[in-house]
Amino acid sequence: MAFESLSDKLQNVFKKLRGKGRLSEADVKAALKEVKMALLEADVNFKVVKQFVKSVEERAVGQDVLNSLTPGQMVIKIVNEEMVSLMGSETTELKLNHGNTMTVVMMAGLQGAGKTTTSAKIAGKLKAKGKRPLLVACDVYRPAAVKQLQVNGEKQGVPVFSMGDKHKPVNIAKAAIEHGEKNGNNVVILDTAGRLHIDEDMMAELQEIKENIHVDQTVLVVDAMTGQDAVNAAGTFNDKIGIDGVIVTKLDGDTRGGAALSIRAVTGKPILYVGMGEKLSDLEQFYPDRMASRILGMGDVLTLIEKAEAQFDESQAKKLEQKMKKAEFDFNDYLEQMEQIKKMGGIADMLSMLPGFGSKLKNVDIDEKAMDRTKSIIYSMTPAERSNPDIINPSRKKRIAAGAGVDIAEVNRLIKQHEQSRKMMKQMSGMMGKSGKKGRFKLPF
Repeated sequence: MAFESLSDKLQNVFKKLRGKGRLSEADVKAALKEVKMALLEADVNFKVVKQFVKSVEERAVGQDVLNSLTPGQMVIKIVNEEMVSLMGSETTELKLNHGNTMTVVMMAGLQGAGKTTTSAKIAGKLKAKGKRPLLVACDVYRPAAVKQLQVNGEKQGVPVFSMGDKHKPVNIAKAAIEHGEKNGNNVVILDTAGRLHIDEDMMAELQEIKENIHVDQTVLVVDAMTGQDAVNAAGTFNDKIGIDGVIVTKLDGDTRGGAALSIRAVTGKPILYVGMGEKLSDLEQFYPDRMASRILGMGDVLTLIEKAEAQFDESQAKKLEQKMKKAEFDFNDYLEQMEQIKKMGGIADMLSMLPGFGSKLKNVDIDEKAMDRTKSIIYSMTPAERSNPDIINPSRKKRIAAGAGVDIAEVNRLIKQHEQSRKMMKQMSGMMGKSGKKGRFKLPF
């Protein structure tokens, strides 16, 4: 995961600070030297690091901090605040025109950054908010670019406008806007062509589109794995054509993540979203405060809750609550809960968002495949056995184990876990009944 190395190094620095009863100015400067090296190794822009450390030092060596009862905590608080400020302080939304007035969004970026997939991800998010987006295939150079957009658009349930690869992108954009106006689309997303590197032809093409149609938002898509190249590209695009916001993709990969920390400071433009996976749903709103919390090992409980809310509706919660009260929690419910966890990114992803867990996960062997084995065992049961686990006798267990390709001990273990869960949930049902209010969120596990 991005920032893992940076997070580990910063937490080690903070651990030393917390261990000291009092801090001297020399202690703070020594700690900030380590912070500086950690940021540089994470591929954060040098000028950005220099200004960041200077800002933290100016605040951290004040007498109010050095003489406080918990100076280490005060320094960490300052680092957190300055990191949030570095990334933009406030969350910035993609600006859309009010009502049915059409908003034209032009997506730009280098080839390979994930621009076409990101365009479809944005369209899906806007559709979920009640908008009527139209995806437009303006990349007439890359083989299969049009087809890729059409496939992703179909998956998102969003229409795609295409004129093939024989027309100029500016003419495709003009025709798409006319098409959108006739068909009631209030957001038009132009998926433009990228190049392997920045060149005059690409910039001229984007400028021509902006000169001939009214583009409300120009959004740049950059690949976090390219590090400082992503930051440099953002600066160049902003200088040449002007951008309104940035989307950083592949932030879930094995990347140092410095681009996400540098872009706002270098370009003055906000990060709107971050791509956290290849699935069309893996696009997260960028919250500077939450990202800072993740980096500093403080967790990101709010994002975890939002993921859970998106996958678990109120009717399911009520249905499960009633089953729990009657101790009717069966293996069908077990399957349902495992699906919710999988949709939320898996156990490791969920734990990484809890305070204090991020740095410890690398030392914990989380067997995500164990969930698949559990599902295999349950799928080997008959519908009657899933609904009424009490009928599962030794001969049935033997058949289930053979069907799932596991040892009978695993079947016994699962049945025992289920019995314990059912007892615990029956005890909890009273508490849930008292505290549950209409619309109140309940975790699905």
